[in-house]
Amino acid sequence: MKFRTIANWCLAAALVVFATEPYGRPLPAQDQQTDTAEGVEVLTRGPVHEAFAGTISFHPEPGVQAPKAPPEPIEELPPEQTLEGDNVAWIPGYWAWDDERDDFLWISGIWRSLPPGRQWVPGYWAEAGSGYQWTSGYWADASATDVNYLPQPPASLEAGPNIDPPSPNHIWVSGNWVWQDSRYMWQPGYFVLGQQNWVWTPSYYTWAPRGYVFVNGYWDYSVARRGLLFAPVYMNANIYSRNGFSYSPSIVINTAIFANQLFFRPSYQHYYFGDYYASNYSSGGFYPWFAVGTRRIGYDPFFAQQRWQNRQNANWEKGLQTSFKNRVDHEDARPPRTFAAQQKLVKGENAKANDLVVATPLADISKTGDKSVKLRAVKADERKEFAQRGQEIQKFRKERQNVEAKAAAGTDDKTAAKAGLKQKLPQSPIAAKADAKATGDLAPPKAPELPAVDTKAKPAPRDVAGKKDPGDEPAANPKTKPGVGTARTKAKAEASEDPAESASPTQKSAPKANAKTAVDPKPKPDPIPDPKPAPEPKPKPEPKPNPKPMPTPPKVDPTPEPKPAPKPEPKAEPKPMPQPKTAPEPKADPKPVPAPKAAPKPDRNPAPKNKPEKGPKSNRDN
Repeated sequence: MKFRTIANWCLAAALVVFATEPYGRPLPAQDQQTDTAEGVEVLTRGPVHEAFAGTISFHPEPGVQAPKAPPEPIEELPPEQTLEGDNVAWIPGYWAWDDERDDFLWISGIWRSLPPGRQWVPGYWAEAGSGYQWTSGYWADASATDVNYLPQPPASLEAGPNIDPPSPNHIWVSGNWVWQDSRYMWQPGYFVLGQQNWVWTPSYYTWAPRGYVFVNGYWDYSVARRGLLFAPVYMNANIYSRNGFSYSPSIVINTAIFANQLFFRPSYQHYYFGDYYASNYSSGGFYPWFAVGTRRIGYDPFFAQQRWQNRQNANWEKGLQTSFKNRVDHEDARPPRTFAAQQKLVKGENAKANDLVVATPLADISKTGDKSVKLRAVKADERKEFAQRGQEIQKFRKERQNVEAKAAAGTDDKTAAKAGLKQKLPQSPIAAKADAKATGDLAPPKAPELPAVDTKAKPAPRDVAGKKDPGDEPAANPKTKPGVGTARTKAKAEASEDPAESASPTQKSAPKANAKTAVDPKPKPDPIPDPKPAPEPKPKPEPKPNPKPMPTPPKVDPTPEPKPAPKPEPKAEPKPMPQPKTAPEPKADPKPVPAPKAAPKPDRNPAPKNKPEKGPKSNRDN
């Protein structure tokens, strides 16, 4: 009994040590077959890891805001299998805001074949206002030691190719603004020779709290060769908040989604994959990947590559649109949203199951016979090294956040926003260096020659999500200069108020002067009687109050009240007695003054001349 008790205690102690070991075996967060892990839901739709595929927007804008703070990054261990090659690294995941769930999702880490000559600068969450804002990551030049934060770039002038391609094997690349001589200059678009195993990522801008970061163009691997993309997951807080919790992804997303199930969401700076076909998603800012260029939202290198590969198929693009519309109209044609739902679909032997399979367990990839994906087992010491590098990435993320937060809080923001501000960042722990010995498919193509900048191109006001930049008042016509549209609308409003004056457009200034002269004489007498007529209109004898205010204006208008000049005015008071005949009536009623009533008085003396006039006299006597 004693021996059994001691053995039980030793076993319990061993389990405790094993559970608290930071690099021990991860908890079974995912079930590779049925996804039955409690509190964890493997998704077959959601955001694509930024390090796997980043978006290129013509109108970069601040990152998405979440109403609450994200959880602390979880301890994520690399899977037990990785890609073959020396230029492969494990890039850990991060939290992403899901506005449908009103909660955070975990974007699983990825195995990534590092782009030659680039280093990964991870994104981060930072407190902003009443919430938390996301700042996107990007692939920076590995040789760069400084980051130049620039003012907001102008609106894109990209309108598509204006010349014929040199050959059918060339791909059009959109133009971009470049910062030269302390101002932005437009660099037109150009053609680049298509490559089967490489994708050209053109220059673009990404937002940061300090300013906009310019990312120069580079060659990246084709989608099939750039790595393993693992499924995002939704976890309950009581799962990832446990002591000793660790997570290792094992469900891989099929890269075929980049050819038929990809969406572009500029406001979240992410690609999305899976079922986002319902009409409410289009109103939420989800655009199908093949419509990014036609809508002039941004540049999609994956669509450009796919179109080049299908250049012999004239109906290829039309087929994409037809397939997309079919999934919009028919819900049963859409892929499942969770890995568990996909497993049920496959077990049901659905005829369309092969077209709707989005995710595959990592253990089953080697069984499919896909020669494009070559895997190897990860040794125990390598796994610890990769996990340690993941912790270094977390430190580098915080360093970037601190640098950009201090720069954003600087006192010289206004001057720096005009000239840019350079800041030093430490070298990223995930960086690839160009290998001069690489040949064949392992060596990237030569970078294309960029066209000269157009010094005559003028910037236009940016329009982000239907809102102009501050200070740009004319919202109806972005081509008009600031203030022009409002001046015209004001002129039209003034003309509509006075239809008689608007009849002659050449006299637009004259009616304004006439309006002033017409209004000026009226207010002089009006302000004086205005307070008095309020009580005076009550008595009916209105003509009596009129002569009374008449003497009052001369007291106010001449303004020489201290002088004795106003004394003779009371002497003239008897004049207003006969004035009802002349003063009020000729001004107010010029027509009834023809004096028909006063004329008969002088006519009484020459009465004998006209006999008919005696009649009215006799009538009056009678």
